[in-house]
Amino acid sequence: MSDKPGVPAARSLHQPPSHQSLAFLVLYALAWAGGSIAYVPFLTILLPVRVAALAPGEQAIMWLSAIAFCGAISASIGHILFGWLSDVTGMRRPWAALGLALSCVLLVVVPAARSLPEITGIVVLWQLGLNMMLAPLAAWGADCVPDGQKGLLGGLLAFAPGLGALAGALVTMPGLASADGRLLIVAVAVAAAVLPALLLGNRSGTDPVPQAAPSSGAPPRFRKRAALRMWAARLLVQVAEAALFSFLYLWLRSIDPAVDDHLTARVFSTVLVISAPAALLAGRWADRRRHPFLPLVVCTLVAPIGLVGMALAQSVTTGVLSYGVFGFSTSIFLALHSAQTLRTLPDGNRRGRDLGLFNLTNTMPSLVMPWFTLALVPWFGFSGLFLLFAALALVAALLLAGLSSSAEREI
Repeated sequence: MSDKPGVPAARSLHQPPSHQSLAFLVLYALAWAGGSIAYVPFLTILLPVRVAALAPGEQAIMWLSAIAFCGAISASIGHILFGWLSDVTGMRRPWAALGLALSCVLLVVVPAARSLPEITGIVVLWQLGLNMMLAPLAAWGADCVPDGQKGLLGGLLAFAPGLGALAGALVTMPGLASADGRLLIVAVAVAAAVLPALLLGNRSGTDPVPQAAPSSGAPPRFRKRAALRMWAARLLVQVAEAALFSFLYLWLRSIDPAVDDHLTARVFSTVLVISAPAALLAGRWADRRRHPFLPLVVCTLVAPIGLVGMALAQSVTTGVLSYGVFGFSTSIFLALHSAQTLRTLPDGNRRGRDLGLFNLTNTMPSLVMPWFTLALVPWFGFSGLFLLFAALALVAALLLAGLSSSAEREI
C-alpha cells in the first residue's frame, strides 16, 4: 500500500490472483518436492557414501565439508543469477525446464568421477543446474499464490522434504539397485515430479488481480524490517539443519559404528513424513487466524529441546528420538517460513532476485557450518556443536516473537 493516504498503491507487474486453484497448488508442491528428491538422497546418503569410500575416517568429514562449501557458493550464485534472469526475461518455466534437464544429466554423470576433486567439480555444476530450476520455480509460486493461501502453500511444501527423504530410503533399499543405478533412479524421479507442473500448470503466473481487489501488504519499509527478521531467523535455524543434514550419518556412527546408510535414510524419511501433515494443519490455522508467524515461533522453541537431547544422547535410540523432535519442528518451520516469506518481499517485479537473496539463508550455513564443525567437534564432540545450535534457535525465536500480532495482520 502507499505510505500516503489517498494515494493509490503502485501495482506489481506480477500481482498474484485473488485466489489460486487447489490443483495448481498441488502440482506446484509436487514440483517443489522434485528439488528435495534431487538433493536429499544425493547429499545426505549417496554423496557421503561415495566420499567415505574414497576418503575413510576423519578425511571424509573434511572432504564433505569442502564439497559442501564449494556447492554452497555455487548454489548461492546460481539462485540469485537465475532468479534475476527469470525476472528480466519475464519467463519462469523455460529456465526451470533447462535447470531440470541439466541437474538430472549431472546426477547420472557422477559415477564417472574417480577422484574427490572430480566429485567436487560435478557437485558445483550440479548445484548450478539445480538452482537454475529452483530459483524460477520459487518466483513462479510467489507470482501465483495470494497471501491468504500462503499458509496452505507452506503446508503443502512441507511434504517436499518428506518425499525427498522417502526417495532416499527407497533408493538405498538393499538389492534394489547398484550405486550407479541409484543415481539414475533419483534423476528419473525428479523429472517425474517437476514436469507435470511445467506442462500442466497455469500458462501464466502473472495475471493481475481485478482492479476492485484490495491491495494487500504493509508499507515497503515495514515489510523490509519484517523480511530482515525472517531472513536472520531462518539463517540461525538453517545452520543447525545444515549440520544435521550433512553429518547425521557420521554422528550416529560415532555412537554406534554398526549404523548403516539405510537406517539414516529411514530416520530422515520418517521424521519428515510425519511432520508434513502437522505443517499442513499449522499452515491452514495460520491462514484462518491471520497469524502467519506464530507457528514459526513455536517451532523455534521446540527445536532446542531436540538438540539438547542429542547432545546428551548415549545410545542410537535416544539420539534418533531426539533428532525426531528437532527434525519435526524444523521441518514445519522451514516449510511455513518458505511460504510466509513471500508476503514480505518488497518488490513484486524482482521476486526472483529477492528470493535468491533469501536463498542465502539456505546456502550460507553450508559455508559456516564446516568451520563450526571443525572447530568444535575435535574439542567438545558433537555435543558441544548441538548445544551451540540450540542457543541459535532460541535467538531465532526471539526475532520472530518480535513480529507482534498487529504486525502480522499488516503484512
